[in-house]
Amino acid sequence: MSSAMLETQTTNARSIRLTFSTVEEVHDGLDSAVKELIEAAVEDGNCGIRVTRHEPGAFTVALDESVPFGETYEDIAA
Repeated sequence: MSSAMLETQTTNARSIRLTFSTVEEVHDGLDSAVKELIEAAVEDGNCGIRVTRHEPGAFTVALDESVPFGETYEDIAA
């Protein structure tokens, strides 16, 4: 059994901040956040989703009007 920790902090209905303590959590955590925001994107109808890696284990998943509706882009913050 793993003692992994996942911290999720929702900043608003358009953005979710995620912090992972192990690499094993990343895929499922990001997948869940994207699925949650797909619902908001469908309601909005004018944006896609951008996943940004800020540093190891720290991500933001957000609705983004520069991303075409129905698409998900991934970025690494400088």
